[in-house]
Amino acid sequence: MNRTTATGGSRLTNVLVVDDQTLIRTAIIDLVAHGDGLEVVGEAADGGRAVELARRMRPDVVLMDIRMPGMDGIAATRTICADPDLQEVRVLILTTFEEDRYIVGALRAGASGFIGKGAEPEQIVGAIHAVHRGDALLSPTATRSLIDRYVRQSAPDQRVPEALAHLTEREIEVLTMVGTGLSNDEIAADLVISPHTAKTHVNRVMTKLHAHDRAQLVIAAYENGLVRPQDR
Repeated sequence: MNRTTATGGSRLTNVLVVDDQTLIRTAIIDLVAHGDGLEVVGEAADGGRAVELARRMRPDVVLMDIRMPGMDGIAATRTICADPDLQEVRVLILTTFEEDRYIVGALRAGASGFIGKGAEPEQIVGAIHAVHRGDALLSPTATRSLIDRYVRQSAPDQRVPEALAHLTEREIEVLTMVGTGLSNDEIAADLVISPHTAKTHVNRVMTKLHAHDRAQLVIAAYENGLVRPQDR
């Protein structure tokens, strides 16, 4: 498949679409194929096939369903994100309202964010581009709601408390801010530092916590009490 746009010669964002329902998968493929700057490089109906294709095709973004026969989307996400050869591959979870209790597990597994299957086409296209840029697609309100309901009920990853001891005071401060949904620019403004310095702090925290991306920092901040569930 052609990997450059017809006009500017810039590289397209390559997408692997994973969903076990043929009609939904076909609709998503059609949507992505018509999205500006996007190209579908493969499709899969289960997690095992998704992992196989991710290793073969090295897509930029995997649009991953959660509930599938055989290997589900969470297991597939974990496998992809744990593979050192797939460090540049980002996973964007496609979810429905009734599946939200699985999202925290998907974020822990390394997913870069989530978007509803009922989102508008331009929102899905924008989400793919955002994840490819390295942004975590996490609405602070939606994420906080999910974590309020589920993270506090589940056992934390035991590596995280150990890793927190190796964070500096400034890094803990930055982790807390990431947990509240602040962007690097907002962190920089609050701490009166440059956006580049804020990004450096975030990257160092990710390295120390062995976090695949920013989404896992949000989970770590909640699980370790840096950010607490809000009263409803």
